[in-house]
Amino acid sequence: MKKVLVTGGAGYIGSACSEYLLDHGYEVVVFDALITGHRDAVDPRARFVEGNLCDRDNLIEFCKKEKFDAVMHFAAFSLVGESMKNPSKYFTNNLANAINLADAAVQCGASNFVFSSTAATFGQPERIPISEDDPQKPINPYGESKLCFEKVLRWYSEIYGIRYTALRYFNAAGATKVHGEDHRPESHLIPIVLQTVRGKRDKLMLYGDDYDTPDGSCIRDYIHILDLAQAHELALSAPRSGHYNLGTGNGLSVYEIIRAAEKVTGKKVNFEVAPRRPGDPARLIACSDLARKELNWKPCYESAEAIIESAWKWQLDHPEGYAR
Repeated sequence: MKKVLVTGGAGYIGSACSEYLLDHGYEVVVFDALITGHRDAVDPRARFVEGNLCDRDNLIEFCKKEKFDAVMHFAAFSLVGESMKNPSKYFTNNLANAINLADAAVQCGASNFVFSSTAATFGQPERIPISEDDPQKPINPYGESKLCFEKVLRWYSEIYGIRYTALRYFNAAGATKVHGEDHRPESHLIPIVLQTVRGKRDKLMLYGDDYDTPDGSCIRDYIHILDLAQAHELALSAPRSGHYNLGTGNGLSVYEIIRAAEKVTGKKVNFEVAPRRPGDPARLIACSDLARKELNWKPCYESAEAIIESAWKWQLDHPEGYAR
């Protein structure tokens, strides 16, 4: 049995990945400062440690004492707009604090470091679908901070021998039976659509319907969190250090998400078309052939209806999200 430290395990993706690891026989220790995460999102089978990655000395001593086999790092700030207003917050946590964790992983003898990275490292894509070797030109401090830490991991792998996997995923979505999205404030399309259906919001704002796409709305690659969790577990046995894009390769437009939500819920989505947001590309779609080939990754949820249905069931079961 491998002992895995999951930082950010009280967050949306970290909690689902913890659940998946526990279901597959791993020992999981969740480390989270509960800044944006929820204590109720921590799987009860995991051991929870409240702590902050900025506390370098205590973090290193903790990891040396626990002797983790692997580290999965999800504890990042991820709001693009906020990063443009407060870049220091993003470089401090997403880079400096992450380096503290990398040092702790090296000193405790962990053999694997799995990093929750992002498609934001690519910036405005030069071609679609996006491949791992496409140019990385972030257009915001969030994407830049993630890219910087990817480079740190490459050097740590070369110098210290720790194997790392950076998983660059696109739009995480959906829910497990017990873990779903509860961001405050919520910024992701699918939960906002479903909150609108439930009357928690007056309407959905659709930012731009004049893009060069079949229906005029932006197209994104949505990936179910259980498929993400599967990829993170497979990354523990990756054949090499490196980077992998994660996506279905099937882009869905905002209008397609709305129609799928109406089909799943049986209710109309009240929305209003608003001007485009600056910097929003028309299309963001992943080429994930490398992950499918080298990690033997096989996504199971590739339709909008399947992803939305899981999120809808979770919202109905958790109408107020997680307790605080």
